[in-house]
Amino acid sequence: MKIGIPKEIKAHENRVAITPTGVALLRQSNHEVLIESGAGIGADITDEEYRNAGAMIMEKAEDVWSADLIMKVKEPQKSEYKYFREGLMIFTYFHLANEPELAEEMVKSGVTAIAYETMVGPKDDLPMLMPMSVIAGRISVQIASFYLQSPQQGKGKLIGGVPGVRNGKVVIIGGGVAGQNALQIARGLGAHVTILDVKPEVLQQIEDTHGTDVITLMSNEVNIANAIKDADIVVGAVLIPGSKAPKLVTEEMVKSMEPGSVIVDIAVDQGGIFETEDRITTHDDPIYIKHGVIHYAVPNMPGAVPKTATTALTNVTVPHAIEIANLGIVNAAEKSNMIYTGINTYGGYITNKGVAEALNMEYRDFAKLV
Repeated sequence: MKIGIPKEIKAHENRVAITPTGVALLRQSNHEVLIESGAGIGADITDEEYRNAGAMIMEKAEDVWSADLIMKVKEPQKSEYKYFREGLMIFTYFHLANEPELAEEMVKSGVTAIAYETMVGPKDDLPMLMPMSVIAGRISVQIASFYLQSPQQGKGKLIGGVPGVRNGKVVIIGGGVAGQNALQIARGLGAHVTILDVKPEVLQQIEDTHGTDVITLMSNEVNIANAIKDADIVVGAVLIPGSKAPKLVTEEMVKSMEPGSVIVDIAVDQGGIFETEDRITTHDDPIYIKHGVIHYAVPNMPGAVPKTATTALTNVTVPHAIEIANLGIVNAAEKSNMIYTGINTYGGYITNKGVAEALNMEYRDFAKLV
């Protein structure tokens, strides 16, 4: 099978879908790998390194998109829709619940979308999201701490305090992989941390790990409102696979926060959990201020550390890409539940129930289409 790796064209997206090691693994299974020239530059990978691993370097994006299977990092952009065609498979982070126009284009063209973020693992987890969730969780508190500084229009607090000065307060909404990694960094910086989740067993596990130094609360409207009132940093770390993120933090709650406080929403690419998020930002222009509160709403946060992120992503994607390339999508889905749950569009239909409901589009079970 021909596998294409185009250069990412989303603003300030420096990751690339595969490392030279990933290329070598695909070549071992006798698949051709086409890589757009310069695709790896942002992640410090040269065309020569890809060539040495067995890839063919293509000067034009259209030649890469002629492949049977496209591997990407972020969802196709509008300028890439022209490459869509029936039978094309695209393997990437889609977040279609927040991308109605893209979903319509994929259904109309008959493209098969295999979404990293909806692939469910054997432990009912999301292994393809895990490495990026780890990175986003860890970055979130670092970024928020930077924007707390006065030159960045923050309230001028050091989140960890100093002897004789009270430390800052970080509130994390969501106790999954991203939330727990945000917790790890916040504690490492010396912050006072509160974390909320809807699952008592998650809160129990956090307390077992961190003791009573971390305040754990059930996630509900009352607890969220009380927790964020005096927070210096609020991290949104909620994910419902395939669906839009629920609006858990109302505009009134944000208004109750002190001016110069910082919100970072890891879930912004799924619509975000804050009512005050009225736009998506970029690494080039990452923040806006509403009701005196700094909002950081960049959807591709791991793109800020492309070398780390590209390697971490390749580690989890390539084994499944090999399965798809070896068996074809129908047989691969029959053999692997992870691949089956990753299929979001096929044959002109939405095949993920959560995505279909979020977009109010017709849902068809993939198994009934093949």
